[in-house]
Amino acid sequence: MPRTTPQPPPRPSWENGWAPDTSRTPGTRRLWLAGTLALATVIACATAIAAGHGGSDRAAAPPPTGAALDHGPGLLSFASPATPGPATPGEDETGPRTASTGPSGSATASAAAPGATPRTSPSGTKPATSAPPGGGPGGGSGGGATPRSPLHRSVRSVNYPDRYWQVSGGYVTLDTPGGPESRADSAFTVVDGLADGSCYSFRTSDGRYLRHRDFVLRADRDDGSFLFRQDATFCARPSAYSGAVVLESVNYPGRFLRHQNFRLKLVSYQDSDLYRADSAFRLTAPLA
Repeated sequence: MPRTTPQPPPRPSWENGWAPDTSRTPGTRRLWLAGTLALATVIACATAIAAGHGGSDRAAAPPPTGAALDHGPGLLSFASPATPGPATPGEDETGPRTASTGPSGSATASAAAPGATPRTSPSGTKPATSAPPGGGPGGGSGGGATPRSPLHRSVRSVNYPDRYWQVSGGYVTLDTPGGPESRADSAFTVVDGLADGSCYSFRTSDGRYLRHRDFVLRADRDDGSFLFRQDATFCARPSAYSGAVVLESVNYPGRFLRHQNFRLKLVSYQDSDLYRADSAFRLTAPLA
């Protein structure tokens, strides 16, 4: 049987010199950690709440009104470019003139494909009309219920002063006056607008009316439809050129009659000197 040497019992802590640390409250380290974590949580919550209030304030800002969204270059805010001199006879518009044409903003100069754009009645309030130079029908101001007296006029281009509106092959072109027949085709009776008495319609010598179809101006017989009356009504607006007007479509507000390649078309407004010159016309004494 092995021998074991008896060991003395361990000495109590008070006999080996060790004593518990009574200078610190038990659990102090845990309390500091818990306090730090709580403070960090409060700071994070406060930051998140502040960020949320900032986002909601931005989201609550009122959107622009419809009038502000629809506001575009106004007719009365035109610049006043120098009136160009007479064009060289026979000058072709398809050269540098067409190359310099460019839409500004959202306005485009391209006409829609035939039948691609539905015609709709105008909505909203139209700006005040302006009587054509030389006196509107009856010299009226463009309003009122009393019918105005018809007025015989020819329509001359501003930037091609030797060219006038002329009905040729059913379409309205910009051409130089020739013999008596071509002069008769360049004379129109300006009457109260078929769709709006404050605006104007143009009647040919054979009883047809100038109307836009597929955004091209032509002479057609009145079929009595609401669409025809709308297509054949144009409102005179102030022009950048003295004694001239621009003609806006009743059922396509923002589109004006303009000559391109010497053919009259309905084109959206463009903020350019070329567009303003091409869309400005003077009503003169009839050629016929």
